[in-house]
Amino acid sequence: MSDIPGDLKFQKSHEWARVEDAGQVRVGISDHAQELLGDLVYVELPKVGDRIEAGTACAVVESVKAASDIYAPVSGEVVAINESLADKPETINEDAYGDGWLFVVKGDNADELDALLGPDDYAELIENEEH
Repeated sequence: MSDIPGDLKFQKSHEWARVEDAGQVRVGISDHAQELLGDLVYVELPKVGDRIEAGTACAVVESVKAASDIYAPVSGEVVAINESLADKPETINEDAYGDGWLFVVKGDNADELDALLGPDDYAELIENEEH
């Protein structure tokens, strides 16, 4: 099992959120999720300026096996997207918690982060899924 960074929060649907400066939240998919999907071949991201709502689909990742919706961990405005993924979606496979991030949201409600899983709870979720 991969190491899960301690500064992340997770959704049960395997998206991660990292709180950054000025209430911004960087979002990606977990290393576990990219392993389940396999080699990623396409990523569809929201546009900068889009409003997204916590718990709703806002992006798509496609692998050779399947397409999977990405759900927003927090509500807010998309302020940045990882444009390099258009040419290199496999970056998510290579570095899910680093260069493979998907987008950044300026969050509306910090309380939404409290509803997400901490690293230990997420590790337990993965372990239970595998059994």
